[in-house]
Amino acid sequence: MMNFSPKKPPTPPPDPSTSTSPTHAPPTTPAIHAKDLTVTRGPRAVLRSLDFEVPHGQITGLLGPSGCGKSTLMRSIVGTQAKVTGTLQVLGHPAGAPTLRSRIGYVTQAPSVYDDLTVRQNLAYFAAILDPGRTAAERRHENVARAIADVDLTSHADALAGNLSGGQRNRVSLAVALLGTPELLVLDEPTVGLDPVLRRDLWDLFHAIATQRRATLLISSHVMDEAERCHRLLLMREGEILADDTPEALRTRTHSETVEAAFLHLVDEATATAARQKEPAR
Repeated sequence: MMNFSPKKPPTPPPDPSTSTSPTHAPPTTPAIHAKDLTVTRGPRAVLRSLDFEVPHGQITGLLGPSGCGKSTLMRSIVGTQAKVTGTLQVLGHPAGAPTLRSRIGYVTQAPSVYDDLTVRQNLAYFAAILDPGRTAAERRHENVARAIADVDLTSHADALAGNLSGGQRNRVSLAVALLGTPELLVLDEPTVGLDPVLRRDLWDLFHAIATQRRATLLISSHVMDEAERCHRLLLMREGEILADDTPEALRTRTHSETVEAAFLHLVDEATATAARQKEPAR
């Protein structure tokens, strides 16, 4: 089990404002603000005029089918995506601003670890980049140990990353992102390919980070049942946002029992609207 608490995420998710020992005070501006955000790839628009906000101190789920633009949007937020137009503010700064580097933790779909280094060596390497200098050595050592414990890899700390399972390698990447206690965690499908127990444990950890540290998490997934674990949802399809609301509000709005049913309802609505718009005028 992960070493963070609580053991089980509340249902519905807890209100982050009830945390008694926040690491980051809740600002009045959103953690992420996008206006008319567009990303092009060649002649094609991958993201089309997105308008949305991500609140501080909560878990926002970015959900939609593979290929809908989730990873492109995440790269735009962390500042590594090319050909981005429109407004995209992250923690009060333009996306990709140098001042954001130590304030954002980013986990890609592919584990970002060195196979020929141990778990501890991997984290020590990235910690030295994040917090360089001899005077910071003790702090780096503590941060590495904490991050390894957070993802329940203490017993594997001296194992080569190349000898770990896929799920364990994913946890090493998450531990790297947790170094320095970032204000914003951007996680691109962190639970893909994991067994149900590990998925549950990771979501326990995500809720603990949001509640205890007042961190903001943006988590992408194409698994609709994970939507119920989020405070808020951005539902995407074909480079556009179909909905930006809470899980409960989406279910109520569409008269659906699950978020998956709500999503399918919205897809059907969008498809019908597009078909009507293509009909020739009579």
